[in-house]
Amino acid sequence: MDFLGLENKTFLVFGVANKKSVACFVGQVLREQGAQVAFAVQNAEKKDSVSRLFPGANVYVCDVEREGDVDRLAGEVAQRHPLLHGIVHSIAFADYEGQIRPFHETRKRNFLQAVDISCYSLIAIANAFKGLLDQKASVVAISISSSRIAAEPYGFMAPVKAALESSVCFLAKSFSAFSQVRFNSVNSGPLKTSASAGIPGFIDYHLFVEQMTLRKKGLETSAVATTGAFLLGER
Repeated sequence: MDFLGLENKTFLVFGVANKKSVACFVGQVLREQGAQVAFAVQNAEKKDSVSRLFPGANVYVCDVEREGDVDRLAGEVAQRHPLLHGIVHSIAFADYEGQIRPFHETRKRNFLQAVDISCYSLIAIANAFKGLLDQKASVVAISISSSRIAAEPYGFMAPVKAALESSVCFLAKSFSAFSQVRFNSVNSGPLKTSASAGIPGFIDYHLFVEQMTLRKKGLETSAVATTGAFLLGER
């Protein structure tokens, strides 16, 4: 029984960087459930690696920071996938320049770049793909924990992710005028991914948070993926 209703549905997943990425785990779960999954990655190098991870899948290149790239991608995807049942947004970037500064010392160019890539890209994707989405499609964004302790090591990325989560709510409201498309975010605790490894001091922080949990064990990326799959499904 296909409990989640994912079988034979088509999804587009943004943000696979490598096999440790949350987006990669989501893609694996969706394919295991019989869904057709296409991927959008940042550059040609990542396209090659993702094609090896997911043989037979359609993999597209889209740099969300580049003006017009999201609209171009929507046109390319429409040629092979005229109907999408869901989109996964797992895109984030912050240039910490090798250190986490006090928040009041955040540099404008770094903050605005993080907003553009990590938050505005969701708005741009939703707008560009609205004509391809099924009336009851689901859009899921991968965010971070909004708890005060989890936000600390992320520096200025924490308010950027807060803007992402607020945008999820506003997109749900604006899309409700013409569809039943659902918008949700998955807000997990710290994860061991290649992206998190690039955050200064993250490893020590992760070990600290792990000891604060009831089971003294950190969250597995697979748990985030299955949560995302549940939100994409009809249930």
